[in-house]
Amino acid sequence: MTVDVILDLQVNPENREELLSVFMSILPDTRAFKGCQSVSVTSDEDDRHHIVLLEKWDQRSDYESYMAWRTERGDIDKLANLLSSPPTTHYLTTVPI
Repeated sequence: MTVDVILDLQVNPENREELLSVFMSILPDTRAFKGCQSVSVTSDEDDRHHIVLLEKWDQRSDYESYMAWRTERGDIDKLANLLSSPPTTHYLTTVPI
């Protein structure tokens, strides 16, 4: 079952452009990772330092494998250093109504 992942980030004001630059360089590998269907980077219209990634994955375990890979590479620490608070992750599945 597919899972939507929302990664909610609050970036330090002086690091916004660097964070977006990092995403431009790493997201091609994300989109090519097993199970990734899509990734969009969005910015809150009322708070440009609030960045939200909207992702769709084949299953949660694919996303978890991806995050383990990014952690092993040191990418997660690099991104975390650009944020003003820890990221929040939400996993959503469609409720058949």
